[in-house]
Amino acid sequence: MVHVSGKKNPVASVLSGLYVILDPSVCSDRPLVDVLKASATAGTKIFQYRNKTASMKAAYAEALPLRKAAHELGVLFIVNDRCDLAMAVGADGVHLGQGDLPLDLARKVMGPDKLIGISTHSREQVVAATAGRPNYLGFGPIFTPASKSDHDPVVGLQGLRIIRPLTTLPIFAIGGITADRADEVIRAGADGVAVISAILKAPDISQAVTDFVSRVSTPTSPAS
Repeated sequence: MVHVSGKKNPVASVLSGLYVILDPSVCSDRPLVDVLKASATAGTKIFQYRNKTASMKAAYAEALPLRKAAHELGVLFIVNDRCDLAMAVGADGVHLGQGDLPLDLARKVMGPDKLIGISTHSREQVVAATAGRPNYLGFGPIFTPASKSDHDPVVGLQGLRIIRPLTTLPIFAIGGITADRADEVIRAGADGVAVISAILKAPDISQAVTDFVSRVSTPTSPAS
């Protein structure tokens, strides 16, 4: 069970399943808000906005309509890296990388009721992140990512199996995960899968989401 400042987090129950990362560098041929709407309608419950290169002003202009659409559709909206942007658009939380603001400082900025996730890539990072009590962890890359070339070393399904007993936090596996491999990722210990290219580059987003959701909607990890 996930807690924030001693209180049960009311959205902890949805920290599983399909987690779609909206990155304009991966999806240049269609509006991100259309991707969000199609994906949410097909069953995605969690979205993250990620833009590593935009100015704060440009990122705000891009993230705000996404946040509004997410609110209207009743899905969670997380901002990558930037606590200030997350607060500015009224996001549900922020996702931190290993080089971002430390968790304790991010919590001071975000407040007790916002979600905070942390990317991890090794057992040491999982242990350290868990000690700080975020709401969930990202872990990977499980397979070779299609969306980036400067990724951390691939950990594989075995890497996921090894770190699963080290934390009771929800784990979203990430990195090169396709629908036909999503169920084995869940069996290896993940509570959900974070996906970029497999959704953003899909010819039919609704069908792609449906394929994923059918495989990850019922987590089977004994540690979930």
